[in-house]
Amino acid sequence: MSISDIRALFSRTYAEARQAFCRTATQRGLEVDSYVLPLDGAGGETLATDVVRDGPRDASRLVALISGVHGVEGYCGSAIQTGVLGLGPVTPPDTAVLHIHAINPYGFSHSCRATQENVDLNRNFVDFTRPLPVNGPYAEIHDLLLPATWPPTDDNEASLAALRQQWGARGFQRAAGLGQYAFSDGVHYGGVAPTWSNLTFRQILRKYAQQCRRIGSIDVHTGLGPYGVGERIFGCPADDSEALSRARRWWGADITSVDVGTSTSIPITGPIQFGQLEECPQAEHTNVCLEFGTHPSSVVLPAMRAEHWLHRHGSSDERQAAAIRQALKDAFYAQADDWQAAIWEQGREVFLQSLQGLQEA
Repeated sequence: MSISDIRALFSRTYAEARQAFCRTATQRGLEVDSYVLPLDGAGGETLATDVVRDGPRDASRLVALISGVHGVEGYCGSAIQTGVLGLGPVTPPDTAVLHIHAINPYGFSHSCRATQENVDLNRNFVDFTRPLPVNGPYAEIHDLLLPATWPPTDDNEASLAALRQQWGARGFQRAAGLGQYAFSDGVHYGGVAPTWSNLTFRQILRKYAQQCRRIGSIDVHTGLGPYGVGERIFGCPADDSEALSRARRWWGADITSVDVGTSTSIPITGPIQFGQLEECPQAEHTNVCLEFGTHPSSVVLPAMRAEHWLHRHGSSDERQAAAIRQALKDAFYAQADDWQAAIWEQGREVFLQSLQGLQEA
């Protein structure tokens, strides 16, 4: 595929990404099943999670491609999905592909990571009938991460630096990113109930995956790791040794794990894969989180903090608000030819490896 063809897979807005995905599916003669969120997009457009099943309805093997869990990160996953659809029919016998496009359409459209409820969807798949997970250290940094004024004062940043030194880099990352359920205006908030996106994801799986006996899912993210490198993070429970062995056969021995500390990410509460496991207990699951690096953490983390600060405190300065939203989009979406080519090449490879892996005896 030429650079111009790859460039065409990557969109400038959610509305453009949705149009490209749906148009490619229609050109293939595939039905688009849309789940509309009854809120307006940033440009007044319809917000929806669009689902396309490519392959036999009764297939027992399924590759699930998921984009937009963290809304603004959806550009990368959308491009891979549109490109995969453009490959034409590639599924082996008894195998289908399920594209779940923009599972968090609000965040995708409005250039934020959270849902319309300010929930981090990847912390929302917990059992809300039981006591919620407690992340005590987050309470110590909540007001420091999102102070009253932006940019933060030198004293504010010094206090954060002191805690980072006290807890260590990994401990600080865990405090900030594990997930928390006490501060509804905070970072990585998991919510107090299933979000619209959570319920929609489950509805989609109940409709399209109940007959499947083997499922391999690819959940696409951006923002962590080296520029243009797609880290393959094991996406099943840590104690599922058989799934880990399959993942290594499918995607390579260098697949990382948040539980043993080999990943740039950390263990989190309530990732979307939990919903997949719960809704499809009849299936064998082999899941990967494909995490593409964009910019150094010194760029990504301040941009994420600033957007959450804007949500928490608001701003009377429209130029400041617009700049914050643009900075977040730029931090998680590197709009350069070399980055986009790397994303497509690696995304295509992982997709084809998943198809092949599902054919194991």
